[in-house]
Amino acid sequence: MTLNLRGHLTDFSQPQVMGILNVTPDSFYAASRVQEETAIRERVAQMLAEGADLIDVGAFSTRPGASEVSEAEEMQRLDSALTVVRRYAPEALVSVDTFRAGVACRCVRDFGVQIINDVSGGLLDDTLFETVAELQVPYVLTHSGGLADAPTTTTGTFVEDVCRFFAERLQRLYELGVADVILDPGFGFGKTLEQNYQLMHRLSDIVGLFPDNPMLVGVSRKSMIYKLLDISPEEALNGTTVLHTLALQAGARILRVHDVRAAVEAVQIMGQFGN
Repeated sequence: MTLNLRGHLTDFSQPQVMGILNVTPDSFYAASRVQEETAIRERVAQMLAEGADLIDVGAFSTRPGASEVSEAEEMQRLDSALTVVRRYAPEALVSVDTFRAGVACRCVRDFGVQIINDVSGGLLDDTLFETVAELQVPYVLTHSGGLADAPTTTTGTFVEDVCRFFAERLQRLYELGVADVILDPGFGFGKTLEQNYQLMHRLSDIVGLFPDNPMLVGVSRKSMIYKLLDISPEEALNGTTVLHTLALQAGARILRVHDVRAAVEAVQIMGQFGN
């Protein structure tokens, strides 16, 4: 459970909290959107003060129906945000949420980003795996249902198909020389409400099948919570914390969150029970 983050070995045997920095105008949770320098600086400072271990910067909204963003625009947004992050928090561990090889390359080389977080599992840019291998940075491999090449259930269960996807994509990454891979089941990405809860119910099984790959869980304020409870994303913190607790019990090692303090507290309390 140790990852090489740009030459520094980082221990993921204990759960880490990844704070979300959205530099988009249309991400699904409005309170998480920041674009101006002051807002970005204040958001980063708040997350670090509340105990965030990593900062995940995204400039391309992945919510259903979001506007398409060109690679140039995505990079322009990231350039502005990462400049602020590196100026005011130069030692912060930073991941970039992108599926584009060109964006990943520039963020690592120009800003020293330590992790590439790809919501597409390498299916939207077939050069990204090779780029990550060349850059030698950890990669978040996400199962994202609904994409053209994503597996669909043919035999067994949906969860077994997710595991098959991980196994096949991991083999390709390892063949290319990518040593450090984090797994993300992709809660909310092209999945029905029932499939999301199947994944959570079987999360410990998935963790057990891939013991060398830290499991990242991103359920923060997502529709699997607010649609089930018939509430808004703004009202979904309590449900988020419940799912974070279940994920930690199942062996999750990274929580990707909007609300850092609540997640850190969940990690601290669960730590008293040996997780």
